[in-house]
Amino acid sequence: MIDTDLYQAKKLYPFQETTVKQVLDEIRKNGTDFNLLYQLPTGGGKTVIFSEIARQYIEEWNKKVLILTHRIELSVQTSKQLFAIGVDNKVISSEVKHSNDQHDYHCFIAMVETLNNRLIDNENFIENIGLVIVDEAHYNSFRKIFQYYENCNILGVTATPLSSNKALPLKDHYNKLLVGESISNLIEKSYLANAETFSYDVNLHGLKIGSNGDFTISSSDVLYSNYFMQEKLIFAYEEVALGTKTLIFNAGIETSRRVEELFKKLKHNIRHLDSTFSDKDRKDVLKWFKETPDAILTSVGILTTGFDEPTVETIIINRATRSLTLYHQMIGRGSRRLSNKSDFKIIDLGNNVRRFGLWQDYINWQDAFRFPDRFLESRISEMEDMEFEVEFEFPKGFSKLIDTEILDSFSIKEAYFESMEKGLKGKKCIDLSLENHFEAIQKSAKNLDHALALQGILQDHIEHRIKQYTKCISKCTDNYFKYLFETYNRQLAQKLRLMIED
Repeated sequence: MIDTDLYQAKKLYPFQETTVKQVLDEIRKNGTDFNLLYQLPTGGGKTVIFSEIARQYIEEWNKKVLILTHRIELSVQTSKQLFAIGVDNKVISSEVKHSNDQHDYHCFIAMVETLNNRLIDNENFIENIGLVIVDEAHYNSFRKIFQYYENCNILGVTATPLSSNKALPLKDHYNKLLVGESISNLIEKSYLANAETFSYDVNLHGLKIGSNGDFTISSSDVLYSNYFMQEKLIFAYEEVALGTKTLIFNAGIETSRRVEELFKKLKHNIRHLDSTFSDKDRKDVLKWFKETPDAILTSVGILTTGFDEPTVETIIINRATRSLTLYHQMIGRGSRRLSNKSDFKIIDLGNNVRRFGLWQDYINWQDAFRFPDRFLESRISEMEDMEFEVEFEFPKGFSKLIDTEILDSFSIKEAYFESMEKGLKGKKCIDLSLENHFEAIQKSAKNLDHALALQGILQDHIEHRIKQYTKCISKCTDNYFKYLFETYNRQLAQKLRLMIED
Protein backbone atom coordinates (compact mmCIF):
# COMPACT_ATOMS: atom_id res chain seq x y z
CA MET A 1 0.00 0.00 0.00
CA ILE A 2 1.36 3.44 -0.94
CA ASP A 3 1.31 6.12 1.73
CA THR A 4 -0.10 9.27 0.08
CA ASP A 5 -1.22 11.25 3.14
CA LEU A 6 1.66 13.71 3.02
CA TYR A 7 2.04 13.84 -0.76
CA GLN A 8 1.23 17.19 -2.34
CA ALA A 9 -0.02 17.25 -5.92
CA LYS A 10 2.42 19.05 -8.22
CA LYS A 11 0.73 21.88 -10.09
CA LEU A 12 1.28 22.19 -13.80
CA TYR A 13 3.35 25.00 -15.28
CA PRO A 14 1.88 26.83 -18.29
CA PHE A 15 3.98 24.88 -20.81
CA GLN A 16 2.88 21.61 -19.16
CA GLU A 17 -0.79 22.58 -19.44
CA THR A 18 -0.23 23.34 -23.12
CA THR A 19 1.32 19.91 -23.61
CA VAL A 20 -1.64 18.14 -21.98
CA LYS A 21 -4.00 19.95 -24.36
CA GLN A 22 -1.82 19.14 -27.41
CA VAL A 23 -1.68 15.42 -26.58
CA LEU A 24 -5.41 15.09 -25.97
CA ASP A 25 -6.15 17.06 -29.15
CA GLU A 26 -4.01 14.59 -31.12
CA ILE A 27 -6.00 11.66 -29.67
CA ARG A 28 -9.32 13.37 -30.45
CA LYS A 29 -8.22 14.13 -34.00
CA ASN A 30 -6.71 10.72 -34.84
CA GLY A 31 -8.97 8.34 -32.91
CA THR A 32 -8.03 4.93 -31.58
CA ASP A 33 -5.10 2.89 -32.87
CA PHE A 34 -2.97 6.05 -32.96
CA ASN A 35 0.38 6.08 -31.19
CA LEU A 36 2.03 9.36 -30.18
CA LEU A 37 5.57 9.87 -28.90
CA TYR A 38 6.26 12.93 -26.70
CA GLN A 39 9.75 14.29 -26.02
CA LEU A 40 10.65 16.47 -23.02
CA PRO A 41 14.06 16.94 -21.34
CA THR A 42 14.79 15.30 -18.01
CA GLY A 43 13.53 17.63 -15.28
CA GLY A 44 10.69 18.99 -17.42
CA GLY A 45 8.07 17.10 -15.40
CA LYS A 46 6.99 14.19 -17.60
CA THR A 47 5.29 12.39 -14.69
CA VAL A 48 3.19 15.42 -13.80
CA ILE A 49 2.18 15.86 -17.44
CA PHE A 50 1.16 12.29 -18.21
CA SER A 51 -0.62 11.94 -14.85
CA GLU A 52 -2.84 14.90 -15.79
CA ILE A 53 -3.33 13.42 -19.28
CA ALA A 54 -4.50 10.20 -17.61
CA ARG A 55 -6.93 12.10 -15.37
CA GLN A 56 -8.51 14.03 -18.23
CA TYR A 57 -8.58 10.99 -20.53
CA ILE A 58 -10.49 8.89 -17.94
CA GLU A 59 -12.95 11.74 -17.43
CA GLU A 60 -13.60 12.33 -21.15
CA TRP A 61 -13.42 8.84 -22.67
CA ASN A 62 -14.65 6.84 -19.66
CA LYS A 63 -11.99 4.20 -20.28
CA LYS A 64 -9.10 3.02 -18.14
CA VAL A 65 -5.46 4.02 -18.41
CA LEU A 66 -2.43 1.74 -18.11
CA ILE A 67 0.96 3.29 -17.30
CA LEU A 68 4.09 1.24 -17.98
CA THR A 69 7.40 1.85 -16.20
CA HIS A 70 10.62 -0.13 -15.90
CA ARG A 71 11.46 0.64 -12.25
CA ILE A 72 9.42 0.29 -9.09
CA GLU A 73 10.52 3.77 -7.93
CA LEU A 74 8.92 5.30 -11.03
CA SER A 75 5.73 3.30 -10.42
CA VAL A 76 5.44 4.53 -6.83
CA GLN A 77 6.23 8.13 -7.78
CA THR A 78 3.54 8.06 -10.49
CA SER A 79 0.98 6.43 -8.19
CA LYS A 80 1.45 9.15 -5.57
CA GLN A 81 0.94 11.94 -8.10
CA LEU A 82 -2.21 10.24 -9.45
CA PHE A 83 -3.72 9.81 -5.99
CA ALA A 84 -2.93 13.45 -5.20
CA ILE A 85 -4.93 14.65 -8.22
CA GLY A 86 -7.85 12.36 -7.44
CA VAL A 87 -7.20 9.35 -9.69
CA ASP A 88 -7.75 5.98 -8.01
CA ASN A 89 -4.97 3.68 -9.15
CA LYS A 90 -3.26 0.39 -8.42
CA VAL A 91 0.40 -0.58 -8.80
CA ILE A 92 0.71 -4.07 -10.25
CA SER A 93 3.83 -5.28 -8.48
CA SER A 94 5.26 -8.79 -8.51
CA GLU A 95 3.09 -9.60 -5.47
CA VAL A 96 -0.12 -8.91 -7.42
CA LYS A 97 -1.15 -12.24 -8.97
CA HIS A 98 -4.85 -11.60 -9.69
CA SER A 99 -7.01 -8.71 -10.92
CA ASN A 100 -10.32 -9.53 -9.24
CA ASP A 101 -10.56 -5.93 -7.98
CA GLN A 102 -9.74 -4.27 -11.31
CA HIS A 103 -13.21 -2.68 -11.51
CA ASP A 104 -12.37 -0.63 -8.40
CA TYR A 105 -9.71 1.40 -10.24
CA HIS A 106 -9.53 3.72 -13.24
CA CYS A 107 -5.77 3.55 -13.66
CA PHE A 108 -3.09 0.86 -13.35
CA ILE A 109 0.70 1.23 -13.12
CA ALA A 110 2.89 -1.74 -13.92
CA MET A 111 6.47 -2.70 -14.58
CA VAL A 112 6.68 -4.23 -18.01
CA GLU A 113 8.06 -7.68 -17.09
CA THR A 114 5.51 -8.21 -14.31
CA LEU A 115 2.57 -7.25 -16.52
CA ASN A 116 3.84 -9.34 -19.42
CA ASN A 117 3.90 -12.42 -17.20
CA ARG A 118 0.31 -11.76 -16.10
CA LEU A 119 -0.88 -11.19 -19.68
CA ILE A 120 0.72 -14.44 -20.87
CA ASP A 121 -1.42 -16.26 -18.30
CA ASN A 122 -4.52 -14.13 -18.91
CA GLU A 123 -4.92 -11.71 -21.83
CA ASN A 124 -7.80 -10.03 -19.99
CA PHE A 125 -5.80 -9.40 -16.82
CA ILE A 126 -6.83 -5.74 -17.16
CA GLU A 127 -9.87 -4.91 -19.29
CA ASN A 128 -11.34 -1.76 -20.86
CA ILE A 129 -7.98 -0.04 -21.37
CA GLY A 130 -8.23 2.90 -23.77
CA LEU A 131 -4.85 4.57 -23.28
CA VAL A 132 -1.43 3.05 -22.59
CA ILE A 133 1.24 5.49 -21.37
CA VAL A 134 4.86 4.33 -21.67
CA ASP A 135 7.38 6.10 -19.44
CA GLU A 136 11.00 6.11 -20.71
CA ALA A 137 9.64 4.93 -24.08
CA HIS A 138 13.09 4.57 -25.67
CA TYR A 139 13.51 1.21 -23.91
CA ASN A 140 12.56 -1.70 -26.18
CA SER A 141 11.26 -3.95 -23.41
CA PHE A 142 7.87 -2.22 -23.66
CA ARG A 143 7.16 -3.47 -27.19
CA LYS A 144 6.19 -6.95 -26.02
CA ILE A 145 3.14 -5.41 -24.28
CA PHE A 146 1.86 -3.57 -27.36
CA GLN A 147 0.39 -6.70 -28.96
CA TYR A 148 -2.22 -6.87 -26.18
CA TYR A 149 -3.39 -3.28 -26.77
CA GLU A 150 -3.57 -2.96 -30.56
CA ASN A 151 -6.89 -1.09 -30.48
CA CYS A 152 -5.77 1.43 -27.89
CA ASN A 153 -3.96 4.75 -28.02
CA ILE A 154 -0.34 4.51 -26.94
CA LEU A 155 1.49 7.56 -25.61
CA GLY A 156 5.24 7.17 -25.22
CA VAL A 157 7.21 9.77 -23.23
CA THR A 158 10.98 10.15 -23.25
CA ALA A 159 13.74 12.75 -23.02
CA THR A 160 15.52 11.23 -26.01
CA PRO A 161 13.36 9.72 -28.78
CA LEU A 162 16.03 7.25 -29.89
CA SER A 163 15.44 3.53 -29.52
CA SER A 164 17.75 1.57 -27.23
CA ASN A 165 18.05 -0.87 -30.14
CA LYS A 166 19.10 0.67 -33.47
CA ALA A 167 17.45 -2.20 -35.33
CA LEU A 168 14.04 -1.34 -33.82
CA PRO A 169 13.47 2.40 -34.42
CA LEU A 170 10.69 4.15 -32.55
CA LYS A 171 9.11 5.36 -35.80
CA ASP A 172 8.04 1.74 -36.43
CA HIS A 173 5.68 1.88 -33.43
CA TYR A 174 4.73 5.53 -33.10
CA ASN A 175 2.85 7.49 -35.76
CA LYS A 176 4.05 10.93 -34.74
CA LEU A 177 6.56 12.73 -32.51
CA LEU A 178 5.50 15.76 -30.47
CA VAL A 179 8.55 17.75 -29.37
CA GLY A 180 8.32 19.65 -26.09
CA GLU A 181 10.32 22.58 -24.74
CA SER A 182 14.07 22.55 -25.42
CA ILE A 183 16.63 22.45 -22.62
CA SER A 184 17.74 26.03 -23.37
CA ASN A 185 14.13 27.29 -23.22
CA LEU A 186 13.51 25.54 -19.89
CA ILE A 187 16.69 27.13 -18.51
CA GLU A 188 15.71 30.58 -19.84
CA LYS A 189 12.25 30.29 -18.24
CA SER A 190 13.84 29.19 -14.92
CA TYR A 191 12.37 25.67 -14.96
CA LEU A 192 15.79 23.98 -15.18
CA ALA A 193 19.17 24.87 -13.69
CA ASN A 194 21.87 25.95 -16.13
CA ALA A 195 25.06 23.90 -16.45
CA GLU A 196 28.70 24.92 -16.55
CA THR A 197 30.70 22.20 -18.26
CA PHE A 198 34.33 21.32 -17.58
CA SER A 199 35.86 18.92 -20.09
CA TYR A 200 39.14 17.17 -19.37
CA ASP A 201 40.84 15.63 -22.38
CA VAL A 202 41.44 11.93 -21.70
CA ASN A 203 43.14 9.17 -23.65
CA LEU A 204 40.53 6.47 -24.26
CA HIS A 205 42.94 4.05 -25.90
CA GLY A 206 42.07 0.52 -24.79
CA LEU A 207 38.29 0.96 -24.81
CA LYS A 208 36.42 -1.62 -26.86
CA ILE A 209 32.99 -1.35 -28.42
CA GLY A 210 30.55 -4.14 -27.62
CA SER A 211 27.82 -5.62 -29.79
CA ASN A 212 25.31 -3.12 -28.30
CA GLY A 213 27.29 -0.27 -29.87
CA ASP A 214 28.60 1.17 -26.58
CA PHE A 215 31.94 0.73 -24.84
CA THR A 216 32.18 -2.55 -22.95
CA ILE A 217 32.05 -2.51 -19.16
CA SER A 218 35.12 -4.73 -18.91
CA SER A 219 37.35 -2.45 -21.01
CA SER A 220 35.96 0.64 -19.23
CA ASP A 221 36.78 -0.88 -15.83
CA VAL A 222 40.35 -1.57 -16.92
CA LEU A 223 40.87 1.97 -18.23
CA TYR A 224 39.11 3.93 -15.47
CA SER A 225 40.60 1.88 -12.64
CA ASN A 226 44.17 2.73 -13.61
CA TYR A 227 46.28 5.18 -11.63
CA PHE A 228 46.34 7.99 -14.21
CA MET A 229 42.57 8.11 -14.70
CA GLN A 230 41.99 8.03 -10.93
CA GLU A 231 44.45 10.88 -10.50
CA LYS A 232 42.65 12.89 -13.18
CA LEU A 233 39.32 12.30 -11.43
CA ILE A 234 40.64 13.51 -8.07
CA PHE A 235 42.27 16.53 -9.69
CA ALA A 236 39.04 17.48 -11.50
CA TYR A 237 36.90 17.07 -8.36
CA GLU A 238 39.22 19.14 -6.16
CA GLU A 239 39.64 21.82 -8.84
CA VAL A 240 35.94 22.23 -9.73
CA ALA A 241 33.62 20.53 -7.25
CA LEU A 242 35.26 20.43 -3.84
CA GLY A 243 32.64 20.68 -1.10
CA THR A 244 29.63 20.35 -3.43
CA LYS A 245 27.05 17.56 -3.40
CA THR A 246 28.36 15.34 -6.20
CA LEU A 247 27.16 12.37 -8.25
CA ILE A 248 29.83 10.30 -10.01
CA PHE A 249 28.72 7.99 -12.83
CA ASN A 250 30.93 5.02 -13.72
CA ALA A 251 30.60 2.23 -16.28
CA GLY A 252 31.44 -0.67 -13.95
CA ILE A 253 31.24 -1.68 -10.29
CA GLU A 254 35.00 -2.25 -10.07
CA THR A 255 35.68 1.36 -11.08
CA SER A 256 33.10 2.75 -8.65
CA ARG A 257 34.53 0.81 -5.72
CA ARG A 258 38.04 2.02 -6.60
CA VAL A 259 36.74 5.58 -6.69
CA GLU A 260 35.22 5.12 -3.22
CA GLU A 261 38.50 3.76 -1.83
CA LEU A 262 40.57 6.59 -3.32
CA PHE A 263 38.27 9.39 -2.11
CA LYS A 264 38.06 7.87 1.39
CA LYS A 265 41.87 7.82 1.65
CA LEU A 266 41.82 11.54 0.94
CA LYS A 267 39.16 12.05 3.67
CA HIS A 268 36.39 13.00 1.24
CA ASN A 269 32.81 12.17 2.28
CA ILE A 270 31.89 9.43 -0.20
CA ARG A 271 29.80 6.27 -0.56
CA HIS A 272 29.33 3.72 -3.33
CA LEU A 273 26.00 2.36 -4.64
CA ASP A 274 25.20 -0.29 -7.23
CA SER A 275 22.38 -2.65 -8.24
CA THR A 276 23.58 -5.43 -5.91
CA PHE A 277 22.56 -3.42 -2.81
CA SER A 278 19.50 -4.53 -0.86
CA ASP A 279 16.49 -2.18 -0.76
CA LYS A 280 17.31 -1.25 2.84
CA ASP A 281 20.98 -0.51 2.12
CA ARG A 282 20.03 1.50 -0.94
CA LYS A 283 17.53 3.58 1.06
CA ASP A 284 20.13 4.17 3.77
CA VAL A 285 22.71 5.41 1.25
CA LEU A 286 20.23 7.69 -0.53
CA LYS A 287 19.01 9.10 2.83
CA TRP A 288 22.62 9.85 3.78
CA PHE A 289 23.21 11.49 0.41
CA LYS A 290 20.09 13.65 0.74
CA GLU A 291 20.96 14.85 4.24
CA THR A 292 24.71 15.44 3.79
CA PRO A 293 25.64 18.80 2.17
CA ASP A 294 29.07 17.76 0.81
CA ALA A 295 28.17 14.12 0.05
CA ILE A 296 29.76 12.34 -2.90
CA LEU A 297 27.89 9.34 -4.30
CA THR A 298 29.70 7.09 -6.78
CA SER A 299 27.43 4.72 -8.67
CA VAL A 300 26.89 2.48 -11.67
CA GLY A 301 23.85 3.01 -13.91
CA ILE A 302 21.30 2.64 -11.13
CA LEU A 303 20.71 6.39 -10.68
CA THR A 304 20.30 7.37 -14.34
CA THR A 305 16.48 7.05 -14.12
CA GLY A 306 13.92 6.98 -11.31
CA PHE A 307 16.15 9.04 -9.03
CA ASP A 308 15.33 12.60 -8.05
CA GLU A 309 17.57 14.55 -5.69
CA PRO A 310 17.33 18.27 -6.56
CA THR A 311 20.21 19.28 -4.25
CA VAL A 312 22.86 17.68 -6.53
CA GLU A 313 25.36 20.42 -7.46
CA THR A 314 27.92 18.52 -9.56
CA ILE A 315 27.70 15.66 -12.05
CA ILE A 316 30.93 13.82 -12.84
CA ILE A 317 30.80 11.57 -15.90
CA ASN A 318 33.68 9.23 -15.08
CA ARG A 319 33.14 7.11 -18.17
CA ALA A 320 32.83 7.31 -21.93
CA THR A 321 29.58 6.46 -23.68
CA ARG A 322 28.34 6.37 -27.26
CA SER A 323 24.71 6.64 -26.09
CA LEU A 324 23.20 10.11 -26.41
CA THR A 325 20.29 8.92 -24.23
CA LEU A 326 22.60 7.88 -21.39
CA TYR A 327 24.56 11.13 -21.71
CA HIS A 328 21.39 13.18 -21.19
CA GLN A 329 20.10 10.91 -18.40
CA MET A 330 23.28 11.30 -16.37
CA ILE A 331 23.43 15.08 -16.72
CA GLY A 332 19.70 15.41 -16.07
CA ARG A 333 20.21 14.23 -12.46
CA GLY A 334 21.74 17.63 -11.69
CA SER A 335 19.34 19.85 -13.65
CA ARG A 336 16.62 20.28 -11.00
CA ARG A 337 16.24 23.90 -10.02
CA LEU A 338 15.72 25.14 -6.44
CA SER A 339 15.22 28.59 -4.91
CA ASN A 340 18.90 28.54 -3.88
CA LYS A 341 20.18 26.62 -6.91
CA SER A 342 20.11 28.16 -10.39
CA ASP A 343 23.05 26.28 -11.89
CA PHE A 344 25.15 23.13 -11.53
CA LYS A 345 28.47 21.79 -12.79
CA ILE A 346 29.32 18.98 -15.20
CA ILE A 347 32.77 17.36 -15.23
CA ASP A 348 33.32 15.26 -18.35
CA LEU A 349 36.07 12.62 -18.16
CA GLY A 350 35.11 10.61 -21.23
CA ASN A 351 35.34 13.04 -24.17
CA ASN A 352 31.54 12.88 -24.22
CA VAL A 353 31.05 16.60 -24.87
CA ARG A 354 33.28 16.27 -27.94
CA ARG A 355 31.07 13.37 -29.06
CA PHE A 356 27.63 14.88 -28.39
CA GLY A 357 28.06 18.61 -27.82
CA LEU A 358 27.03 20.56 -24.74
CA TRP A 359 23.95 19.42 -22.83
CA GLN A 360 22.18 22.72 -23.62
CA ASP A 361 22.82 22.51 -27.39
CA TYR A 362 19.83 22.38 -29.75
CA ILE A 363 18.95 18.91 -31.05
CA ASN A 364 16.62 18.28 -33.98
CA TRP A 365 14.55 15.49 -32.40
CA GLN A 366 12.25 15.23 -35.42
CA ASP A 367 15.29 14.31 -37.49
CA ALA A 368 16.32 11.77 -34.84
CA PHE A 369 12.85 10.21 -34.90
CA ARG A 370 12.47 10.05 -38.69
CA PHE A 371 16.06 9.19 -39.66
CA PRO A 372 17.71 7.64 -36.58
CA ASP A 373 20.60 5.99 -38.46
CA ARG A 374 21.61 9.20 -40.21
CA PHE A 375 21.16 11.19 -37.00
CA LEU A 376 23.46 8.92 -34.99
CA GLU A 377 26.05 8.64 -37.75
CA SER A 378 26.39 12.43 -37.80
CA ARG A 379 27.33 12.35 -34.10
CA ILE A 380 29.46 9.22 -33.87
CA SER A 381 32.08 9.84 -36.53
CA GLU A 382 33.70 7.11 -38.53
CA MET A 383 37.10 8.33 -37.35
CA GLU A 384 36.01 7.56 -33.79
CA ASP A 385 34.84 4.10 -34.82
CA MET A 386 38.31 3.43 -36.20
CA GLU A 387 39.93 4.71 -33.01
CA PHE A 388 38.50 1.86 -30.95
CA GLU A 389 38.74 -1.87 -31.33
CA VAL A 390 35.22 -3.22 -31.71
CA GLU A 391 34.79 -6.34 -29.64
CA PHE A 392 32.10 -8.95 -30.30
CA GLU A 393 30.58 -10.40 -27.14
CA PHE A 394 29.25 -13.93 -27.61
CA PRO A 395 25.93 -14.72 -25.91
CA LYS A 396 26.06 -16.64 -22.63
CA GLY A 397 26.58 -20.37 -23.19
CA PHE A 398 27.75 -19.90 -26.79
CA SER A 399 31.09 -21.61 -26.12
CA LYS A 400 29.22 -24.88 -25.46
CA LEU A 401 28.02 -24.88 -29.07
CA ILE A 402 31.23 -23.88 -30.85
CA ASP A 403 34.88 -23.26 -30.01
CA THR A 404 34.92 -19.49 -29.46
CA GLU A 405 38.68 -19.51 -28.75
CA ILE A 406 39.27 -20.22 -32.45
CA LEU A 407 37.00 -17.30 -33.40
CA ASP A 408 38.60 -14.94 -30.86
CA SER A 409 42.08 -15.77 -32.19
CA PHE A 410 41.33 -13.94 -35.46
CA SER A 411 41.02 -10.16 -35.97
CA ILE A 412 39.79 -9.07 -39.39
CA LYS A 413 41.17 -5.59 -38.75
CA GLU A 414 44.68 -6.94 -38.08
CA ALA A 415 44.40 -9.28 -41.07
CA TYR A 416 43.45 -6.34 -43.30
CA PHE A 417 46.49 -4.23 -42.36
CA GLU A 418 48.83 -7.24 -42.59
CA SER A 419 47.56 -7.94 -46.11
CA MET A 420 48.11 -4.32 -47.11
CA GLU A 421 51.66 -4.34 -45.69
CA LYS A 422 52.46 -7.46 -47.78
CA GLY A 423 51.19 -5.77 -50.92
CA LEU A 424 48.13 -8.03 -51.12
CA LYS A 425 44.59 -6.91 -51.74
CA GLY A 426 42.76 -5.81 -48.60
CA LYS A 427 39.95 -8.22 -49.42
CA LYS A 428 42.33 -11.10 -48.63
CA CYS A 429 41.28 -10.65 -44.99
CA ILE A 430 37.73 -11.73 -45.95
CA ASP A 431 39.12 -15.05 -47.23
CA LEU A 432 41.12 -15.50 -44.04
CA SER A 433 38.04 -14.73 -41.93
CA LEU A 434 36.02 -17.29 -43.86
CA GLU A 435 38.75 -19.91 -43.23
CA ASN A 436 38.59 -19.09 -39.51
CA HIS A 437 34.82 -19.57 -39.37
CA PHE A 438 35.19 -22.80 -41.36
CA GLU A 439 37.80 -24.12 -38.91
CA ALA A 440 35.61 -23.39 -35.87
CA ILE A 441 32.55 -25.04 -37.44
CA GLN A 442 34.53 -28.03 -38.72
CA LYS A 443 35.87 -28.72 -35.24
CA SER A 444 32.37 -28.74 -33.64
CA ALA A 445 30.10 -30.10 -36.40
CA LYS A 446 28.84 -33.69 -36.26
CA ASN A 447 27.42 -33.70 -39.80
CA LEU A 448 26.39 -31.35 -42.61
CA ASP A 449 23.07 -30.37 -41.05
CA HIS A 450 24.82 -29.58 -37.79
CA ALA A 451 27.51 -27.59 -39.65
CA LEU A 452 24.92 -25.48 -41.47
CA ALA A 453 23.05 -24.93 -38.20
CA LEU A 454 26.28 -23.66 -36.61
CA GLN A 455 26.73 -21.31 -39.58
CA GLY A 456 23.22 -20.05 -38.87
CA ILE A 457 23.94 -19.15 -35.25
CA LEU A 458 27.13 -17.34 -36.34
CA GLN A 459 25.26 -14.80 -38.50
CA ASP A 460 25.69 -11.93 -36.03
CA HIS A 461 29.39 -12.70 -35.76
CA ILE A 462 29.79 -12.85 -39.55
CA GLU A 463 27.94 -9.55 -39.90
CA HIS A 464 30.16 -8.00 -37.22
CA ARG A 465 33.33 -9.01 -39.08
CA ILE A 466 32.12 -7.70 -42.42
CA LYS A 467 31.22 -4.39 -40.82
CA GLN A 468 34.78 -4.19 -39.46
CA TYR A 469 36.13 -4.82 -42.95
CA THR A 470 33.95 -2.11 -44.51
CA LYS A 471 35.22 0.37 -41.92
CA CYS A 472 38.78 -0.48 -42.92
CA ILE A 473 38.11 0.19 -46.61
CA SER A 474 36.09 3.36 -45.83
CA LYS A 475 32.34 3.64 -45.68
CA CYS A 476 30.49 1.43 -48.17
CA THR A 477 26.93 1.37 -49.49
CA ASP A 478 24.21 -0.82 -47.98
CA ASN A 479 24.02 -2.77 -51.25
CA TYR A 480 27.75 -3.56 -51.19
CA PHE A 481 27.54 -4.68 -47.58
CA LYS A 482 24.59 -6.93 -48.46
CA TYR A 483 26.57 -8.37 -51.40
CA LEU A 484 29.58 -9.13 -49.17
CA PHE A 485 27.40 -10.72 -46.50
CA GLU A 486 25.47 -12.96 -48.93
CA THR A 487 28.62 -13.97 -50.84
CA TYR A 488 30.43 -14.82 -47.59
CA ASN A 489 27.58 -17.06 -46.43
CA ARG A 490 27.25 -18.77 -49.81
CA GLN A 491 30.97 -19.54 -50.03
CA LEU A 492 31.10 -20.76 -46.41
CA ALA A 493 28.14 -23.09 -47.02
CA GLN A 494 29.79 -24.45 -50.19
CA LYS A 495 33.01 -25.10 -48.29
CA LEU A 496 31.11 -26.94 -45.55
CA ARG A 497 29.33 -29.13 -48.10
CA LEU A 498 32.65 -30.02 -49.76
CA MET A 499 34.07 -30.93 -46.36
CA ILE A 500 31.26 -33.43 -45.74
CA GLU A 501 31.49 -34.91 -49.27
CA ASP A 502 35.24 -35.42 -48.92
